[in-house]
Amino acid sequence: MRILDTPATIKNPPERFTGDVWLDLLVTPQDGDQRMVVGLVRFAPGARTAWHRHARGQTLHVLAGVALVQSRGQAVVEVRPGQRVYCPPGEEHWHGATPDAFMEHLAMSEAADDPDQSTEWLALVTDDEYAAR
Repeated sequence: MRILDTPATIKNPPERFTGDVWLDLLVTPQDGDQRMVVGLVRFAPGARTAWHRHARGQTLHVLAGVALVQSRGQAVVEVRPGQRVYCPPGEEHWHGATPDAFMEHLAMSEAADDPDQSTEWLALVTDDEYAAR
């Protein structure tokens, strides 16, 4: 057993996020073939990810606020505190906060064989796409 250092909070880059979004990495692979990555992600009102997809899927667990989540070609869904949503491998999606409140969730995924291929980032979500809920 070992106590792990706490990494600094990261402000997510504007190429991949609209608005202010912060990440605290809680779990990263420590040994051998481990793949689990868990991040605590905080979104300011109106903030959101770009469209993206994960090689091995992603589970989001909402802790506070209301998450807006949309898979390509589907309706935006609202996910409330205590609820989880699963996006299967390769499914294009985005997630973020409502326009008037902060939102916080755990983002859980497994790294791909090549960790640099775990998440493919696509175009930013437009204001029209965000508003179409």
